[in-house]
Amino acid sequence: MDIKFNQREDYNKLQVSQLKHKQKRIKLGGGETRIEKHKAKGKMTARERIDYLFDKDKNSIEIGSFAGYEMYEDHGGCPAGGVVVKIGYISGKQCIVVANDATVKAGAWFPITGKKNLRAQEIAMENRLPIIYLVDSAGVYLPMQDEIFPDKEHFGRIFRNNAIMSSSGITQIAAIMGSCVAGGAYLPIMSDEALIVKETGTIFLAGPYLVKAAIGENVDAQTLGGAETQSDISGVTDYKAENDQDALDKIKSIVGKIGDYDKAGFNKIEPKKPSKALSDLYGILPESRTEQYDMYDLISTLIDQNSFDEYKKDYGKTIICGYARVDGWAVGIVANQRKIVKSAQGEMQFGGVIYSDSADKATRFIANCNQKKIPLVFLTDVTGFMVGSKSERGGIIKDGAKMVNAVSNSVVPKFSIIVGNSYGAGTYAMCGKAYDPRLIVAWPSAKIAVMGGEQAAKVLLQIEESSSREALSEEEKETLLNQIKEKYDNATTPEYAAARLWVDEIIDPIETRKWISMGIEMANHAPIQKEFNLGVIQV
Repeated sequence: MDIKFNQREDYNKLQVSQLKHKQKRIKLGGGETRIEKHKAKGKMTARERIDYLFDKDKNSIEIGSFAGYEMYEDHGGCPAGGVVVKIGYISGKQCIVVANDATVKAGAWFPITGKKNLRAQEIAMENRLPIIYLVDSAGVYLPMQDEIFPDKEHFGRIFRNNAIMSSSGITQIAAIMGSCVAGGAYLPIMSDEALIVKETGTIFLAGPYLVKAAIGENVDAQTLGGAETQSDISGVTDYKAENDQDALDKIKSIVGKIGDYDKAGFNKIEPKKPSKALSDLYGILPESRTEQYDMYDLISTLIDQNSFDEYKKDYGKTIICGYARVDGWAVGIVANQRKIVKSAQGEMQFGGVIYSDSADKATRFIANCNQKKIPLVFLTDVTGFMVGSKSERGGIIKDGAKMVNAVSNSVVPKFSIIVGNSYGAGTYAMCGKAYDPRLIVAWPSAKIAVMGGEQAAKVLLQIEESSSREALSEEEKETLLNQIKEKYDNATTPEYAAARLWVDEIIDPIETRKWISMGIEMANHAPIQKEFNLGVIQV
């Protein structure tokens, strides 16, 4: 190994260490004091409940651990969006679990909580994945009700999705393990089956204080909507459980009896290890987002050994396309090459930039994968499409539009891994969040924005100068430039993106194979229902 490899390795391992340190803090939810109070009631935490549910010998992945990160500091924060979402295995069946974290504002719903719950339901619906709700929530966070209650993608959409999933035959099971009040009471009851835990679980449209205020009735929470009332008298819930563990055991038993599912039929064989160690990723990826590296080296750490069949190798070299396998699953790789390369005409092309020929190649390859029913994996490190008079005369907009069209109309599942830069329209062409990837994750090295901080700062400075009545001194320009760049750079970090759920998670790069493999297994639950059709496209 050379010195540069070692330097990169040290840098990237430090980035991963910092990531895990942040995730460790997030996993404390509302903090150790609130966790102790929660457990004193005889309740397990949200994460303990999920861990108890999942099969111990199987992998799991978490969705949206950074949701709400540094977004609600004026309200005391909202770690993980106040809800834990994980995909794993229950009684051998892959499921997605949504668990309210009652240590965070009593499990109240912030705007990001709603967005995260909707993302979990979207995953369940797209992949026909059984979804389990572990309910322990005080309902909408009232100080921000205008940002969570009335709109199409707000709180009410949850119940609409409950109804759609039920009619589609997607299993939904809910356990009422704490408070379940007001509109939130519909979520478990619109599920296929609902359990309630004795003494700690309650469900009602209005709690004791509101009942007193509305009709003058004095009633305690258990009498109003506890397990005895809602199971024995009203028949609202289907099962009573003695405690958290008993409720979770019942869920395991019910899930274990679900019949097999119709499969999409994606190709899988016996897995092989990659030709390079996964840990080599740390030494391949550079510290600076402007530095070159060879994407082929990175691909060789992710795919099964000797599985790569490259498509149009010597054409459109700034995008690498090819069939491969990841953990035995057949995939189509679309990756940005970050090295400077030579075109067929001998011209030098910038790494990470999409040229007309590379867009044309990727469009054709995406169409081939759709025809062959092969899931697509995008490895993104893109600065955008090539600009300038030559590119415009060559039809870069038309070629870029063809690639975006192919990504948009793909019927096979798509998985996006943001390795480095994800800038401008290149983000769209490489299957950014707006293009419905089944899962989209970022490495700690990711940057997501319209353009890089340096370029954006210079553009914004020019605008500031042109609108200023007085000429700025060089010192003022430098100060302003640094201020703009710092603010802009902060908004391009993977944490900023993950807080807003532009990506599902920030992951340690060596977990990439696990995410792709579990993602395709998840997608295999949902047979493809429509034909691939590009519609009207300018050839």
